[in-house]
Amino acid sequence: MQAGKLSAFLKSGAIWAFVVLELVFFSVAGEFLSLSDKAFMDLDNMLLLLKQSAPIGIIAMGMTIIMINGNIDLSVGATFALSALILLDSMTWPIFAGLGDWVIPVSWALALLTGVVLGAINGLIVWKTGVDAFIVTLGSMLGYRGLVFMYNGENPTSHLNWTLVDFAEAQFLGLHTATWFLVIVTGAIWYMMTRTIHGRNAYAIGDNRDAAVNAGIRVGPHILINFMIIGFLASLSAVVFYSESGSVNPNDGQLYELWVITAVVLGGTKLTGGAGSILSTLGGVLAIQLLRKGLGHIGADTETVNLVIGLILIAVLFLDRQLNLKGKEELKT
Repeated sequence: MQAGKLSAFLKSGAIWAFVVLELVFFSVAGEFLSLSDKAFMDLDNMLLLLKQSAPIGIIAMGMTIIMINGNIDLSVGATFALSALILLDSMTWPIFAGLGDWVIPVSWALALLTGVVLGAINGLIVWKTGVDAFIVTLGSMLGYRGLVFMYNGENPTSHLNWTLVDFAEAQFLGLHTATWFLVIVTGAIWYMMTRTIHGRNAYAIGDNRDAAVNAGIRVGPHILINFMIIGFLASLSAVVFYSESGSVNPNDGQLYELWVITAVVLGGTKLTGGAGSILSTLGGVLAIQLLRKGLGHIGADTETVNLVIGLILIAVLFLDRQLNLKGKEELKT
């Protein structure tokens, strides 16, 4: 198989083969070690895994767009936390005291607007200054996290609305509410990236920005829109998660950016831009969640889980680099 074809396969089908391999391995290992009375691939276990994948998965769909575009966003964890604060705290604001349960959509809207605004700030700075998105969002990660601590010090913000909890814990066709949000977001972003001009432009800009400019693509506004999308999805992830939990700590969402980027890279999206797949990102999200859950199933501690995922990420990046180098050499010959 030629390097180019092998690389294409690894960036699409291989992640799903890896997911199947994980399911088989942890099922067999769990039975062999007899560490749990419950089968790893038990239906309830798999449904819970999908639900637990939703917070990272929703953000990962936005990160895929950003990385295909040739950028990155390190502020998603802080955006997640700040949006959660706005969601829960706004339900107790005196101005909304007479709304009853109608405060729920108002608080949702405020939380989502928070993400859009924070994303727009990132996008505008990247567009207008030309500073690399890594540097810009590293700064905003620190700044937005500072706002989280300024908002309520180091104290948790809590508010449990039972109507909201009932909605978050509901199931439809066997799937939890959080899972449905992940499915809908995945479908919507997949459609945008594969069936719209905006999606095609994202690939073009990430592959060759100068050529995209020469082709008449308005790169700056395009980048701004994508940062607003990932800000919106980081807030949506917070809305989905904290509708059920009802309590947010200032440190919540830390390292989310690393988990999200790991999932996107495992799904085959290039760090340099121009290539990536929404469905493969979903595979990357599930692969990480399976590793975390599966290693716990066979008795591994948190440190071991992080070590294994880190080693796998390094291996994937190394393999991707080698295949890309071979592909370039073939093109030259």
